[in-house]
Amino acid sequence: MTMNGAPSTDTIKRHLHKEGWAVVPNVLSKDEAASVLNCLWKAKEESESRGDKTYLPHLDPNASNVRVFYLLELDKIFRELIAHPKIVEMVKFVLGDNFLISNFTANIARPGSQSMALHSDQSIVVPDPWKEVWAINAIWCLTDVYKDNGATLYIPGSNKYEFHADIPKNANDLLVPFEAKAGDVILMDGRVWHTSGANITKDQDRALLFGYYTAPFLRQQVNWTAKLPKEIQEDLSDEMKHWLGLGPIANTGRTGGISYNYLSRQYGSERQAAL
Repeated sequence: MTMNGAPSTDTIKRHLHKEGWAVVPNVLSKDEAASVLNCLWKAKEESESRGDKTYLPHLDPNASNVRVFYLLELDKIFRELIAHPKIVEMVKFVLGDNFLISNFTANIARPGSQSMALHSDQSIVVPDPWKEVWAINAIWCLTDVYKDNGATLYIPGSNKYEFHADIPKNANDLLVPFEAKAGDVILMDGRVWHTSGANITKDQDRALLFGYYTAPFLRQQVNWTAKLPKEIQEDLSDEMKHWLGLGPIANTGRTGGISYNYLSRQYGSERQAAL
């Protein structure tokens, strides 16, 4: 079912579950996306003034890829986006009600940027086998995204890969682009194998934000307790503090019963009975 030509929430969830990705259209208006992009460029300048690098040679072949880290610290708008109700609903659909915000970063592919290495986000934080979805990325499109301006490239069906050995030798030949409009959000299962695309345009930037959410038992990529200034932490809602893993209690009580939730889903009813 659709409403005004847009896919319904249920349709998006079904596609996400089956294919490992889905697009949520028009989460932001064109004007809102442009406003956030303006905030992102200011955040890039602020980040550099603090001594944080926006080009990392071990990630990108050249400086035409601009990366901005620690977005939650740099502008309130990013703290609002990471907690956007439409996206949180999708995160909960995949990970359950109890999850952690692991990271929130930006990647601006400027003309001349090239692809990074092929990877899946879950493989970075969890060794194989990847039998369950324990991570999801919400990719905010601040510009139109298409192949020529560096759209993220992914391998269809790769959300079913369980081992490194499952990755085809011709993996790079199987890559296709995620294409979306400014204001859309691309949801990507943490098991989907992907890479950044090359921007071969002369004058078109491709700007994306990556909100990375994980299951509650996985260590976050950012230690928000150490990174976020105290004044920002104190201004957060209790819910946001919980999602960021702030406070003295770590993952105790956060999994809903590890033996009956994540382990039982991974190993099946026989494993559950044994536990």
